[in-house]
Formats: sequence, structure tokens, C-alpha cells
Amino acid sequence: MSFKKRLEALEQSLEELLTRPNRKEPLGNGVYDRYVYPVLTAAHTPIFWRYDLRESVNPFLMERFGINGVFNAGAIKYKDKYLMVARVEGIDRKSFFAVAESDNGIDNFRFWDVPVQLPETAEPDTNVYDIRLVQHEDGWIYGLFCTERRDPAAAPGDQSAAVAQCGIVRTKDLLQWERLPDLKTPSPQQRNVVLHPEFVQGKYAFYTRPQDGFISTGNGGGIGFGLADNMENAVIHEEKVINPKVYHTVYEGKNGLGPAPIKTSIGWLHLAHGVRNTAAGLRYVLYMFVTDLADVTKVIHKPAGYFMAPEGEERVGDVSNVLFSNGWIADDNGNVYIYYASSDTRMHVATTTIAKLMDYAVNTPEDGLRSAASVKTINRIIENNGILVK
Repeated sequence: MSFKKRLEALEQSLEELLTRPNRKEPLGNGVYDRYVYPVLTAAHTPIFWRYDLRESVNPFLMERFGINGVFNAGAIKYKDKYLMVARVEGIDRKSFFAVAESDNGIDNFRFWDVPVQLPETAEPDTNVYDIRLVQHEDGWIYGLFCTERRDPAAAPGDQSAAVAQCGIVRTKDLLQWERLPDLKTPSPQQRNVVLHPEFVQGKYAFYTRPQDGFISTGNGGGIGFGLADNMENAVIHEEKVINPKVYHTVYEGKNGLGPAPIKTSIGWLHLAHGVRNTAAGLRYVLYMFVTDLADVTKVIHKPAGYFMAPEGEERVGDVSNVLFSNGWIADDNGNVYIYYASSDTRMHVATTTIAKLMDYAVNTPEDGLRSAASVKTINRIIENNGILVK
């Protein structure tokens, strides 16, 4: 195939993908609707990122920069567009951020021409990923992400030991980004840090995930909370775990907050991920809880088990059996768009409403933490449906 013909075929294939309508999967569970097609994949990335289109230097039109996956995207509504700031991972294992936008939030996402030009601190990032976006009441859009660097204490032959911390940027237009110093906390390492969208006690409030090591959460695992005086040099002096790991649950191994919580008339609605170990490896699922409006550290509702888990082809990918979400958008009319990644490979969307999510969060029974308690819960539902339980 000639250079010209191959380029035309690549462009046609990409355009068909970008303009393909999405559609809801049938029936669902009544809480949310999944959609048939992923909304972002490696194939959605621009051709001019992956290919040098100069025939003189690339006569066979070979891919020069391979993309391994597009996943774990932050999300925000901006100028009436639904935007995802996705983690784009090259085949070199390095991730970067890139903005993709859609008019309706469920299909036709297109990447902006140029990836996010992320400034660095004096200590350069080896890898960056999993950004959470929040429009804060101070007027800035903040992005909190994981910055990974090699552990300086690692043995010379150990090329896997790493240190994870929370990097911080802010912007007004998602084009120009200002890098701020990394968040400082009492914990040795941090991942999955989220900024609360409002001031708490006049301070900036953070949901953290204290970690003893890069992989191990250690003794203090769980979703933490802390306050900082400012963002220009954000320091948390005291962390309080508000949502701990619990034995024999979907979050027994580790857990962390997903996107920033949504404010409702009843409380703050949270979407989080929970991890447990299985014979097939770690399994990541999503779960929900609600915290008090007056005291954001007080959990007032927490349905049992997972809210969403990988299904079908979502189970398979670069890191299989994983669902992860760090971005959702709540429209003024109450519609909610949940952007979630499957198996560290691709992005999906699920749609629902604030009313449905709060019904689910408030009225779904909590975890009784024992098999017998689960049977009692089922029996109550059976009896409520008019069937006698003997």
C-alpha cells in the first residue's frame, strides 16, 4: 500500500471511530446505565501523535510513538463541553495527560491537538497519572495527580522501588497550567488525593490515602482527611482516616477516593475504589458512601458491597479485573456522567441522576460484615415483598 493510500485508510478508520454513536446497554440495574462502546481508547488518539506524516522520513508510514492505553481520566464541564483529562500511556510505560472533549458526554470524544504541557518541580516526575479535577470555590480549577519517582533509598539493582506523592497544578482554561509544590503530609507516600470543592473551616480540605510504601498501604490504610492553610505550599499536619479498610469486604486490601464528591441536599456523595486480593490477583471495584453536609468527615450512609464492578470485556486488559474512576460530571439538571476505566486500558461512561444515586446510597442496606447478616437482609426484602420467611 502506498504512503498516500495508507494515510487515507488511517484517517478514515479514525474518523469512523470518533463519529460512531454510542448507545445504552439494555435494561441495566436501575441505578445507572452502561454504554455499549468505550468512550476513549488508544485508537482515539490523533494520528499525528503516533505517526510522522512526512513521507520523506517515514516512507512506510510506520508508527513512531505507540499508545498502550487511555484510562483513569479526570472530568469537568467547561464552556458547555464535557471534558476528560485522560491518562495516556505510551508503550514506553510513561503516562501523560491529554484533554478530550464531547458535546454530549457519551460519544464523539476528540482529543485536543496537543497533550497537556505539564510543568515540573525542581525534582522532575518520572511518571504522572490519575488526575482529579475540581472547580474550587476560590475560582481555580485544580488538578491533583500522582507523581512517581524512583526511591532514592532503593538498592542499586532494584529498578522497581518507587515513591508516590501528590502533585498539584491549577488552571483557569485547561490550556495554561501552573505547577505548585507537591502536597506534604505525615504519611511516607500518597496516592489518590482529592481536593474538596469548598473550604472547610476556612481551609483547603483534602481526601488522602496514607501509604507506608509504593504498593503497601500498611497499618494506616483507608481514605484519610486533612486540612491545609493554602495551596501555594500545601501542608497537612494531621491526617484522619474517615473510611478505613475492613476485613472481608470489597475494600479490605486498600481503598481510595475517586473524583471530588458531589454536594446534594442530603450530604456529600462520594465515589471510591476498593481493592481485595484474589487467587487471580487484585480486583478493583467502585463503591459509594455519603458524608454529612456539616461535618464532611462523618460517613452517614454506606451501601454494602460494590456499586460497579468489571463486566464482560471490561475484565480484560493491561491490568485485568479492574474498574477505576477519578472523574464524574453532575449537570445542573441532575444528570450524572460517571467516567470509569476498565483494566488500565480504556475509558467508559455510565449515566444516572443525583436522585437515583441518593436513593441507592441512602436506601441500600449497609454491610452486616457476616454471612448471617447478609441472609437477614435478604429475608427482610423477601418479607417486604409479601413472602413469608419461616
